[in-house]
Formats: sequence, structure tokens, C-alpha cells
Amino acid sequence: MLTLDTRHLEPHISAQDLRAALPEAAAALRSLLRREGPGADMLGWLDLPKAPRREIELIADTGKRIQDTSDCLVVVGIGGSYLGARAVIEALSSPLERSPRVLFAGHHLDARYHRALLERLADVDYAVNVISKSGTTTEPGCAFRLLWDDLECRRGADLGARVVVTTDRARGALRELADAHRLTSFEVPDDVGGRFSVLTAVGLLPMAAAGIDVRALLAGARTMMERLRDPAADGVETNPALAYAAFRLAAFAAGRRLEVLATTAPHLGCLAEWWKQLFGESEGKGGQGLFPASLTLTTDLHSLGQWMQEGPRIAAETALDVVEEEPLAIPAMAGDRDGLGHLTGRAMHDVNRVALAATLEAHADGGVPCCRIEVDRLDAAGLGALLYFFEYACGVSAYALGVNPFDQPGVEAYKKNMHRLLGRP
Repeated sequence: MLTLDTRHLEPHISAQDLRAALPEAAAALRSLLRREGPGADMLGWLDLPKAPRREIELIADTGKRIQDTSDCLVVVGIGGSYLGARAVIEALSSPLERSPRVLFAGHHLDARYHRALLERLADVDYAVNVISKSGTTTEPGCAFRLLWDDLECRRGADLGARVVVTTDRARGALRELADAHRLTSFEVPDDVGGRFSVLTAVGLLPMAAAGIDVRALLAGARTMMERLRDPAADGVETNPALAYAAFRLAAFAAGRRLEVLATTAPHLGCLAEWWKQLFGESEGKGGQGLFPASLTLTTDLHSLGQWMQEGPRIAAETALDVVEEEPLAIPAMAGDRDGLGHLTGRAMHDVNRVALAATLEAHADGGVPCCRIEVDRLDAAGLGALLYFFEYACGVSAYALGVNPFDQPGVEAYKKNMHRLLGRP
């Protein structure tokens, strides 16, 4: 289902460098599984693929109800409250979808976007899924006010049929709202932080409303969980998450300060955004952590590719390589005027993969250590496996750096300033 290829690390990160990083990564893995590291009370995500069947059926049924009774769902949330769902939905949807079943709000404060959203919804029967642990975060709070006002004041809609709340089990502003209006609600588990919540109702409900098979997604995550947590998977050859964490540790030790995730299709762009939040917010503390950035190949090779090839040698690169994709063949052209006759009949996805291989070879020759994550296919099960793989590797990598992967003290700095400048009591 997933393999890690490290052939393009040499000579910038040697096999000896990886071996040197392995004991640290292995010790971090033991701390993770024994639940004895910092933030151990937030490790509920480790077992999410084994969620009770009753809970998953309720999520799937609610998603189906939203499909049957609404033209679209508006998901209100920021950070981990929307990125995972959006990553999966975009990865599995048509790249040119004109009327998406799931729209997003509250992930920024841009007035023009939210005005356009309200205009888009003017003649649409829509539902809202507002996602926030506290219910008091500014960005989704402002967006939810706009939508609540539209539904309640302008339309007189039945809010109980239109609004679904995903929030804390027992407390907070949204919990009070859900109880007061008898809204359908789902829980954000106490022991799961936002950026690790994609396999809870936070991510699964919007996916289900988009028509994605959340049971298959969880089955893929469960397969990956069993593989990574097998007691025999204790080395870089047997545990790809451990190997990936060791690569990242070795890269940081070698003076690399950025990790670029290269994807090969535009519909994987939000998956890269989810990955950036996962690693950036989990590791970027106390002067530690690789800065996560992303490239979409081959588009960005005609812009940022120049920097990657010949800029400062401070980056490492991880490429996501999907083996099986759309079987679209390149046709012949009379006269072969473009000089591409040698590609006639070849699958376009195969050409894309060759371009990726050429890129990794070029970047490695140019001084960038590169690893490649190869997945069989990115269907629902494949994405579930990949999401769990990245979360698991992130926990190991952060523990090995000596930081708590599950807090985000730096995020609070802008919030405090914003509340002060806005005059919040």
C-alpha cells in the first residue's frame, strides 16, 4: 500500500546518517506507543481507525441525510477543523467540479470571499456543519454568524434540520447552542487535537456529505495502523513511518531547515496544506522543526524549480508518487509537428511519473536530499492509510526533537493581540 524510497538521499544524507538517527526515532516511537511522552493525554488519534461501528454508521447516515435534503453543505472551521476533510474531498473529486457539494467558510477573515459565498447560497438549500472545540474562535465564529443570520433571520429555516455542530462533548459556546436549539451534534474527542482529528467526525462527516466512503477510508487507516504498530516493524526496512521520521531527523541534523512536499497533481494541493499544518504546528517549537513547504509538479518546476535546483542548500524534499491513476493515453498527431511522437499511446500519468523521477534525480544531483513516498492508489482506503502514516510519523519525529506535538503556544500570540486590538472583553 505504501513504500518509502530513500535512494536519492545519497550523498547528502548517507546510510550512516540514517542509522545514526534511528535510535532517537525508535526511542520516540516507544514513548509514543507507551503514551509516556509530553502531551500523552492527547494520543487518542492513535486508535481512531478502530472507532466503534455504531459511531461510524451514525456519521455516514447523517452525511447521507445531508445529501438527500440539501443541495450542499457549508463546513465552517479553521485549521484542523477543515483541512483534513477538504484534502480528502478535493483529492477524490473532479478537479473541474463546478457545483461542489461541500463548500468552506471561516478558514480566513476575507469579506469578499464570504460575501461571494452568501451570494452563491442565495438560491440554494444548504446545510451547515460548524466545527470548533470552544466555539469562540474568531474566524469560524464570524462566518457562522453570517450563515446563522441567513438561515434564521432571512429564511426562517428549521435550524434543527439545517445545522450540525461538531464540538466539545460537555462544554463551550457551541455545545450550549446545540443543546438550546436541539441541533444534531457530534463530539470532538477530549484526547484528540484539531490537526489529528481528520479520522473523527470533524473530518468524516463532511466527507460523508460529499459522498465519500468513510468506511473504506477508516479501513485503509486501520490497515496502516496494524502495519506500523506490528511489534516486528521496528526498523527502517519494516516501518516506513519510522524511516520517514529518521530521514527528517537526519535532514535537520545535517543543517536542512525546510522540507518540501512535492505532489504531482493540482487536486492534491490541499493534502499538502493539511500536511503543512500537521508538521508545522506540531514541531515548530523551541527553535526545532523543518519548515514545511510544498510544490505542485510539474507546474512549479517552471518557477520555484529554479530555486530548488540552484538556491541555498537548506531544503530536503519528499515526493508523493501515486502508482495508479487515470488511464488517459496521449493520441497521435499528424506530422508529429510538436516532436512528441514518441509519447503516442503512452499514459499521461506514466509521463507524469517519469517527470517526477527526472525531478528527483535532478534535485539530488543539485544537492537536495530527496525521498519518495509511493502509494498504490489514492482512493478512499489509500488516503486513509496515508493520513494515518503522516500522523504517526509526525508523532515520532516531534518526540525525537524533544517537543510536545500536541500543543501550539505560538498560535496564541496572534490571537491575544487580535482580541486586544478588537476590544474583546
